[in-house]
Amino acid sequence: MNPIAQCPLETLKSVKYVLCDIDDTLTWQGSLPAVAYSAMERLQDAGLIVAPITGRPGGWCDHIARMWPVDGVVGENGAFYFHYDKQNKKMRQRYWRSDAQRKMDRDKLNGLADTILTAVPGAGIASDQAYREADLAIDFCEDVEALSNTNVQKIVQLFEAEGAVAKISSIHVNGWFGDYDKLTMCRRFLDEIFNFKVDDHREACVFVGDSPNDAPMFDYFPFSVGVANIREFSGSLDAEPRWITRQPGGFGFAEFVDVLLAEIS
Repeated sequence: MNPIAQCPLETLKSVKYVLCDIDDTLTWQGSLPAVAYSAMERLQDAGLIVAPITGRPGGWCDHIARMWPVDGVVGENGAFYFHYDKQNKKMRQRYWRSDAQRKMDRDKLNGLADTILTAVPGAGIASDQAYREADLAIDFCEDVEALSNTNVQKIVQLFEAEGAVAKISSIHVNGWFGDYDKLTMCRRFLDEIFNFKVDDHREACVFVGDSPNDAPMFDYFPFSVGVANIREFSGSLDAEPRWITRQPGGFGFAEFVDVLLAEIS
C-alpha cells in the first residue's frame, strides 16, 4: 500500500465515480465527521458520482439515498441498491433476490441467530438488525465488548456451516444466503442507473474502504484506497488496496478527496 499523496496525476484525472464503504471509512469512532460529509458534497459539486457501498441496513440506506449528498447506495453487502430521483421525488429499490427468497432466507437466519448467540457468548445481534431486509448482522465490537479474533472466526464458521455467505466488517459479521456481494450489486447499480459498464472502464472508478468485506472491491478496481485504520487487518485481507491515507476513517476519506480534487480541478 502506497501513500495516497503519491498517486499519479493520470490515475486521479480518470476518476468519474467515487465508491466508498461507510463504517470506519466515512465514519470514525461511531460518528460521521463533518469533513467526511463535506467531502461528499465537494465531490458532487465537482461533477463526480458518489455512492456508498455498505453493509448497513435497508432502513439506513433509504435515509442515506434520500438525504446525503450521494447518487445512490448499495446496502447489506450487495443485497440491494437504492437510488433516489430527487427531481421526480421517486425512490428506486432494486433487490438481488425475490421477495419470496428473502422471506425464506429470513426464517433460516432467525434460526442461525439463536445458534450463534448460544455458541459464542458475548456476541450480540446488531442494534440495526430490525431495519435489515436480507441479512443477519452479528455484533462483535460495536455495542458489545470486543470479541477475540477466534470467536469472530467461529461466527463465520457457523454461518458457513449452514450454507450462508459470511463477511467480516470492522464491527459486524454479516451473513446471508445468495450469490452476491458488494461488487456484484455495484456493477448492476452503475449499469442500470448510469448506463455505465464498469467492466469496460474500471479506471473511471475509485473505491475507498477499510475492512475484509471490502476485499472484492479492492481486488477488482485498479484504483483502490484504504483509510489508515485498514492496517489493523494486515495479513487477513484477501486483497489489499493499492493506496492508503495517513488519517483514519472519515478523516482519511476527506484526505483522499483533498488529493483527488486538487489534481482534477
